[in-house]
Amino acid sequence: MVILVGGIGILKYPAELMLIFAGIVFTLFAARYGITLAQVLEDMGEKIKQALPAILILLSIGMLIGAWMVAGTIPLMVYYGLELIDPAFLYVLAFIITAIVATFTGTSWGAGGTVGVALIGVAQTMDVSLAITAGAVVSGAYFGDKLSPLSDTTNMSSLAAGADLYEHIRHMLYTAVPSSLLAIAVFLIAGNSIGDSSANLDAITSTTSELNALFDLNPTLLIPAAVVLIGSILRKSPLMVLFVSSMSALLLAGIVQGFDGADLFASAVSGFTTEMLPSSDGVSDSLAELLNRGGLYSMYSSAFFVFCAFFFAAALEKSNVLRILIGRMIEKLKTTGGLVAATLLSGFTMIVTISNALVTYFLINDLYGEAYRKRNLHPVNLSRSMEDSITITEVLMPWTVSGVFFATTLGVDNFEFLPWAVFNWSGLIFSALIAFLAPLTRGFGIRYREPTTTSASS
Repeated sequence: MVILVGGIGILKYPAELMLIFAGIVFTLFAARYGITLAQVLEDMGEKIKQALPAILILLSIGMLIGAWMVAGTIPLMVYYGLELIDPAFLYVLAFIITAIVATFTGTSWGAGGTVGVALIGVAQTMDVSLAITAGAVVSGAYFGDKLSPLSDTTNMSSLAAGADLYEHIRHMLYTAVPSSLLAIAVFLIAGNSIGDSSANLDAITSTTSELNALFDLNPTLLIPAAVVLIGSILRKSPLMVLFVSSMSALLLAGIVQGFDGADLFASAVSGFTTEMLPSSDGVSDSLAELLNRGGLYSMYSSAFFVFCAFFFAAALEKSNVLRILIGRMIEKLKTTGGLVAATLLSGFTMIVTISNALVTYFLINDLYGEAYRKRNLHPVNLSRSMEDSITITEVLMPWTVSGVFFATTLGVDNFEFLPWAVFNWSGLIFSALIAFLAPLTRGFGIRYREPTTTSASS
């Protein structure tokens, strides 16, 4: 914790190097029990194998952003946003729009990497807080991911706990509703502080005029976004959906915008740059900063980060440190509130250390499942605790895979948007409050197993 929190959070040292150092410490612990470095690396390889689809999605979203940029899809979204959104409601709309997209697609990454990028562009042009906008995007993305029956994390957390998927989703409303209402209130209050200065209005007018001059903006450019939405609803392979969307965007870039093949593939691989535009000399610096992004290469550092994170996770797992500490803690739990709080704390600790939600769900069930059953608690209590401590909190830390993805994609550091990711941290708090207040609220938000009845024969 000293290496991760002190090195990354306080001293701002490179996260990759800090993870390697922390992994070495755990490897030394593991060596005391006869675990070799080769065994740690073998476990690391298994984790990377499990995470390969996520790594490929990470790279695919980089390609998607580059393709959507050159096609004019993201510029069109930014244009519509600047024309239609009142700056005072930008933050709350960023939460609502991202939540809707994430709910329909079942992916927080997809929502953040598409409409999230466009909303950041709108905020950048309006000269309002990028940290608050990013926090609203992250909050909305995880609200949708958490409550969507299409989400892999929602399905896997209910599966790990042995809960029915739709019962699990309904039970999460006890914490999701107050968290989202709190987030909306915060974003409305923050938005009311935005002034309608003439400088901001001039910047918006200037940007919309520039976008109109640089791109042929028309509704057909939303086809790549429709591909993602429809493909996700039909539960097609995310990789295939992202690839088809990228290819449709490149096709539109050639037909509608008139880019040649070299520029199309360069945008997908190395990212879009305004130098590709015919009138690139007249592009303002602020707009160039908004448009120059995307490409497979933009995600290479994040992909490398995954390797460092999984070396650390493998060493941590082989050292058995968490199992020993948590096993001792469970022995001392006497109340339902204490059990849920311990589950939340353990889930949060595990996800910010091993950064693999699917593995963490099953570890938490292994550690706490029997304790929930002994207290006659329904499995949805455990599955909800998993979501509130694992699914929605991973993104907050800069050394986790999701944290790196959102910081890289949105261009805002994790600790900058963390205070504004209201839905994410408040879900953890509301989950703990419901458990601790259960004796006073007659078990509000806590579900018990229905007693089994046996029919007596006469």
